[in-house]
This record gives sequence, structure tokens and C-alpha cells, in this order.
Amino acid sequence: MEYNSQRPDLILHEYGRNIQNMVTHAVTLQDREERNSAAKAIVEVIGNLNPHLRDNPDYRHKLWDHLFIMSNFELDVDSPYPKPQPETFTAPPDRMEYPTKAKKFRHYGQIVLQMIDTVCRMDPGEERSRAELALANHMKKTYLIWNKDNVEDSTIYSDLREMSFGKINLSDKPLISSQAINQIQGVGTTSNKRPKKYSGGKGGFKKNKRYNKPNNR
Repeated sequence: MEYNSQRPDLILHEYGRNIQNMVTHAVTLQDREERNSAAKAIVEVIGNLNPHLRDNPDYRHKLWDHLFIMSNFELDVDSPYPKPQPETFTAPPDRMEYPTKAKKFRHYGQIVLQMIDTVCRMDPGEERSRAELALANHMKKTYLIWNKDNVEDSTIYSDLREMSFGKINLSDKPLISSQAINQIQGVGTTSNKRPKKYSGGKGGFKKNKRYNKPNNR
């Protein structure tokens, strides 16, 4: 008996041993027309055995690429697509550039930074003043989501001034109170409290009827 551990390694495991053997045999064919015919037949077999690949755009191009990969790029046939090069699959990926944002103000979020940039590009006037005030109130709401206790207006003024590089200064304009924001956002209200559960024992029933159970005595 021949075990898989004694056989050559599969290059693409998802296609199985039989497809790999067919590709290996096609590489050994001496006649070019016969190799071309065998390659087209293998591509059709792969497509029939894996119909889900047809959902991908240009799936036939992908099948031909897989055919060359399974042959270790040794199959010499007339492909309808450019033959892939081994370096394409062995080269390391391009380095991904991560955004470098100030960690100090990450609790405000990226959208706030974009809003500040938009407001700073507005012309001075009443419309910009209203936008600056709305921006400061939004920053205060965002801050209270991160820290539900309280925040002074001076903190928002200072952060906004620093994040806008001194272009926005609202130290003389009052903001919405923290208590009003917390009430709007539902922080500290009874509606967010979880209902009491039935604890059993001599305590009997609790207030919430959903958890009422008979007292076993």
C-alpha cells in the first residue's frame, strides 16, 4: 500500500491528488498540440469540480494560473492568458503604511479630525461660528462616551485649540452641560438598568415579573 506521506507533496491541496497527477502527466507530453489539448481538458475538469469558482470575476484566468502553479511553472502550452511568473507568488508583499494619528486625542475619533479640518477651511463669519460651537458640543458628547463622569468646558476648549493648531478658540462660549448630555445619551438613567432576577430561597419574589418563580417549600 502506498501512503500519501510517500507521495510527492500536493501544490494546491484544494484540487486533490488526481488533478495533480493529470497536470504532472501533461508536463511529460512531448507533442505540443497534445499538451495544449490536455491543458484545456484539465482546466475544464477543474471548473466542473469547483463550480463555486465561477462566481469570481475572470475565474477562467484564475484556473489557468492554478494550472501553471501546479506544474511548478514547467508546463509549456499556449495559454489564452499571460503565463504567471514564479516571482509573482514568492515575492514578499508590499509594506502597508499604517495611519499615524495623534494617540492623545484618539477618543474623539477620526471623524472629529475631519470635521475640524472642514471648519478650519471655512471663511470667518456667523456660519463658521455656529459650526465651531456645534463641533465643540459634539466633541463633548464624544468625550462623555469615553469618560461618563464629567468633563469641564475648559478641557474641550483646550483640546479643540490644540487639534486645530490654534485656529479655533471658543473659550468665551458656553457648551451643553455634562448632565444634559448624559441624560440625552441615557447614562445613569433607570432605563439602562438590568431587571432584578429571582434569587430563590426565602427571598420569595422579586419586582420583575419575568423572573417570578414559585417558592419551593
